[in-house]
Parts: sequence; structure tokens; C-alpha cells
Amino acid sequence: MSDKSFQILIVEDEIKIAEILSDYLSQAGFSVSHKDRGDGVAALVKSTPPDLILLDVMLPGVDGLEVCKEIRKFSTVPIIMISARVEELDRLLGLELGADDYICKPFSPREVVARVKIVYRRQRPTPMEEPQTKLFSVDEDQGRITFKNSPIELTRTEFRLLSLLISRPGRIFTRDQLLDFCAQLDQQATDRVIDSHIKNLRKKLARIAPELEVIHAVYGVGYRFEISAKEKDI
Repeated sequence: MSDKSFQILIVEDEIKIAEILSDYLSQAGFSVSHKDRGDGVAALVKSTPPDLILLDVMLPGVDGLEVCKEIRKFSTVPIIMISARVEELDRLLGLELGADDYICKPFSPREVVARVKIVYRRQRPTPMEEPQTKLFSVDEDQGRITFKNSPIELTRTEFRLLSLLISRPGRIFTRDQLLDFCAQLDQQATDRVIDSHIKNLRKKLARIAPELEVIHAVYGVGYRFEISAKEKDI
């Protein structure tokens, strides 16, 4: 794998760790930049958007969780958080703020590269790795989603939810993120309403393709859209 156009921003104050990650990722063919403080990261991402961020939790200036929160106000760039904190609360908090993955220190640099490559393949899918474009088609102008060219009967809110999930396969969206996304259509929306919409979407998808399961719950966090390798050839 080699793609120097794929830009990775490492935000890590431990220079040795940052250098090791940079060396391994560069050897894997990616372009890497580094920042050793949390303050200024959000502004940097806004002015020069990377393709992926490796974000340490414990940072001088502004901590990584706050940086993640700020970035999620304007960007869906994939974020993999790195921390020595192993408490479950911190792990879930990182995901609830919009992180896509979480790696605990100490870690193998090869593991980090492997995680990055997974995101890379999702961001730069080959035709064989992009089943959602084969099975699902989203027409934003018409507000319509089709499965194998057959239209799915959806409410406006269901359309917004499903189109968002389809747009980022594998990405975990928290209930709060889905709630904010749909708030323009339903000012009375709550977490339970989101769960109800997801339940209805699953029922509608099950009617047209009983063998296909694409909306997956992530316990305590939210939902993700993903088609397993077994289901790609449906």
C-alpha cells in the first residue's frame, strides 16, 4: 500500500512515540505531520484538513477529548484516540465525543498501522470494497434511497438517518450525533426517538432483504452502517 496523498496528523506530546508512529506510517506509504500540543489543532484541521488524525488524550494546552469535541463541530475526519488511560469510562467518552477508534498504550506500532489501513480502505475503497454503492443508491435531490434499484419507502427523518449512515460505512455515530443531524426535521426528537427510527429502518430493510443486516448497534454508544464480507455478493 502506498498513497502519499493520504494525510495523517499525529497529535502526540511524547516525541519518541510520535517519531515511531511517523516512521512506521511513512514506511507504509502515508504522508505524516505532527503536532505536540492540543491547542491550535482544531484550527489546523479546519484550515488544512487531514484524512485521519491520531489523537493522544493527555496533551498540553487542550486535552485530546476536548480537541475531538471541537473538531466534531465541523468535521467528520476519522479520529483514532491514543491513551494510557484504560478505564472504560474514558474509552466510551472518547467514542461518544465522536472518535472512530481507540488504542491503549502501550501498543504495537504495527497495530496502529493496521488500524490506519482499515480507515484508509474505507476512505479509498476499490470497486470490490464498496458494496454500498452496488446495493444502495442515495439520491439527495429526490430524497430517495434505492436497494438494487428498488426504492425504499422512507420518511424524511428515516431518509436523513440512512443516508448519513451509508455515507460513512463503518463509522460509529453516537445517538447525540444522529439526534443533532435530525433535529431540523423533528424538534421533539430524543434518544428514544432515534432508536425508534432505527428500529423502523431495520424492519423496512428486512422486508426487502431479509438476509441483509447493515445497521449495527454499538452498545452504549450508537450505530454504524456496515456490510459484512459475507453479504457483499447478495
